[in-house]
Amino acid sequence: MAELRLHNFFRNSAGHRVRIALALKGLDYDYVSVNIGPPGEQKSENYLRLNPQGLVPALEHNGAVITQSSAIIEYLEEVFPEPPLLPADPLIRARARAFAAAIAAEMHALNNSGVHRYLASEMGLDEAQRQSWYAHWAGKGFSALETLLAAGPDRPFCAGDAPTIADIFLVPQHLNYRRFNIDLSPYPRINRIVARCEALPPFQAAAPEAQPDYVEGF
Repeated sequence: MAELRLHNFFRNSAGHRVRIALALKGLDYDYVSVNIGPPGEQKSENYLRLNPQGLVPALEHNGAVITQSSAIIEYLEEVFPEPPLLPADPLIRARARAFAAAIAAEMHALNNSGVHRYLASEMGLDEAQRQSWYAHWAGKGFSALETLLAAGPDRPFCAGDAPTIADIFLVPQHLNYRRFNIDLSPYPRINRIVARCEALPPFQAAAPEAQPDYVEGF
């Protein structure tokens, strides 16, 4: 059994972030599938003992459990520091963290499957209305990130010459927007960075279709 065990679902973007981080660091781990679609295994009694929030991912390491993708990635950075996922320069490091937080807290938080289920079941929004919600927050978030990138040097990745936590959060969110047919043409810098990332073996190994629980069309 590997030292690390990731409880995860192939389509979950937070889990996708952690998979990218693990792959970039070259870390082996056991993959434990938690199906967040029907039957909702993340709400099972066994899983709730692991993570009372009933969310994926969760990472086990030497008997301890870490939840929330941001905290997991920061933990991996501290315990397995090479190669680094945070820039060495304090200011660039802060900006990379802010870039990632903008995605996790401002974009993904408004455009995840739980929110969409609530909009449908409790708010009674139809598919077109939910798509409008999704497109609004996607455009608002990516427009700001594109402006941030355009204000700085034209680097290969979000925060320099190698992928960092900013790219780790960007790629899964970009993939989600492609799945939901969001127009991404207004964001050329974002698109170039994502294409560069997705050409790298660690990002390919972490992609949803490369996971053992992948189901086409889900």
